[in-house]
Amino acid sequence: MGLCFTKSHTHDIPISSSSESPPHHFQQTQPIKKPDPIHQPALPKPSPYSGGSFGKSPSSSQIGPILGKPYADVNSVYTLEKELGRGQFGVTRLCTEKSTGRKYACKSISCKKLVTNKDIEDLRREVLILEHLTGQPNIVEFKGAFEDRQNLHLIMELCTGGELFDRIIAKGSYTEREAAKIFRQIVNVVHVCHFMGVMHRDLKPENFLLVSKDVDAPIKAIDFGLSVFIEQGKVYRDIVGSAYYVAPEVLQRNYGKEIDVWSAGVILYILLSGVPPFWAETEKGIFDSIIEGKLDLHSAPWPSISDTAKDLIRKMLTMDPKKRITAAEVLEHQWMKKDGEASDKPIDSAVLIRMKQFRAMNKMKKLALKVIAETLSEEEIHGLKQMFNNIDTDGSGNITVEELRTGLSRLGSKLTEAEIKQLMDAADIDNNGTIDYTEFITATMHRHKLEKEENLHKAFLYFDKDQSGFITRDELRQAMTEYGMGDEATIDEVLEDVDTDKDGRINYEEFVAMMTRGVADYDDKPDRVIVLPE
Repeated sequence: MGLCFTKSHTHDIPISSSSESPPHHFQQTQPIKKPDPIHQPALPKPSPYSGGSFGKSPSSSQIGPILGKPYADVNSVYTLEKELGRGQFGVTRLCTEKSTGRKYACKSISCKKLVTNKDIEDLRREVLILEHLTGQPNIVEFKGAFEDRQNLHLIMELCTGGELFDRIIAKGSYTEREAAKIFRQIVNVVHVCHFMGVMHRDLKPENFLLVSKDVDAPIKAIDFGLSVFIEQGKVYRDIVGSAYYVAPEVLQRNYGKEIDVWSAGVILYILLSGVPPFWAETEKGIFDSIIEGKLDLHSAPWPSISDTAKDLIRKMLTMDPKKRITAAEVLEHQWMKKDGEASDKPIDSAVLIRMKQFRAMNKMKKLALKVIAETLSEEEIHGLKQMFNNIDTDGSGNITVEELRTGLSRLGSKLTEAEIKQLMDAADIDNNGTIDYTEFITATMHRHKLEKEENLHKAFLYFDKDQSGFITRDELRQAMTEYGMGDEATIDEVLEDVDTDKDGRINYEEFVAMMTRGVADYDDKPDRVIVLPE
């Protein structure tokens, strides 16, 4: 239910659990939030922007279950316009305030997707935290909420500058000093949250957008879906966050606000090197690497990075949270200060290449897998079809996360929790929170059918409409537009990633290489880039 107004990415593996199983083998769900119950502050008084009603005493049937206020019509105050993005719980649209003509983003969350009281509590808390933090530097402005019988509409500041990493990559080069300027804003979010009694719990690059396309546009944190109000003396035990950024004490189920400093430290490491400090091909492998805590500040490009930058990273990625630097102390660190010791020498361009590979979801590969799934014979997918029907217990034609977990368990599946989560992430191509039949076949046939030559050839021909032996830019756009992926930025991203000989088109060898590659061995081959598992 987080408020990210951009496309989602598969390279961040969202995690969540409140079960008492050991780390690495916990229940995972989508939505990813499973925070502890907390004592909520009193709901704010009704206002014109939060569905309030003055001079009336509405009946209980007219009171919304989320905000606890009379139902209100968002269309009476805002004109809802084009779609900006779509996620698991709803859709984000551009909207215009009728009285002023100002543009905002409206995230409409479907009440049908809120299946438990816990879901409602989580969303209510997110609204409270947005109201609490709005107006602070580097935090998205929250205009208010409208609840009707179908949706909760959240009106937010419109951030049009795109994602932070996209801006850095598009710029083509930057220095440590520029990285420090960016990072100062990220740490300021942590500092403000902690000062105001909020633990963020899911800091990652995708949660930071630029307000506009201006060169000096500020950065805003836009997602507080996992955030909680900090309770004095409370020990937090839920496993929440996103795999690469999660602190070791979260995996040990005993943590406090220090986890946000760790996550920010991971972001700084990526800003300076292009790759995360702890990673592996599987979620469990990532967690094992985090627990081990072996921090590489010696391989390329680290020899060319300043000692003060490395000192700050060590202090932020200190395993013992009691010894970890605080957000306030980070802001006072010599590398962070405006006249500090951050170098003005350009960072190695290889870092940008690595960063792009790290954050890019190869949508073409996902689409190609879907094509292969649709062309498999009945004989090839008979067992998978039966498996789908067994898991789809309500016969809706769509599998929820809960159905997937219980169904696989009932069928005696040997898949680990991490593999189940990866299956869900890989399968849910349209990001609507469920898996339809074709998506299920796409994901489950992956490991078995992917490398069969005839399947790869079929998928290639799906894109290569004129059978010229090359997939052109126009053909790529045509194929991907059918699945809502045909924007020019995505086309550029795919060609940059797949067209290795840079002739502006994708030949069969390049296509096969994309479909079959895994994660590069960064430690042994520092000149190669990471390609994350889809």
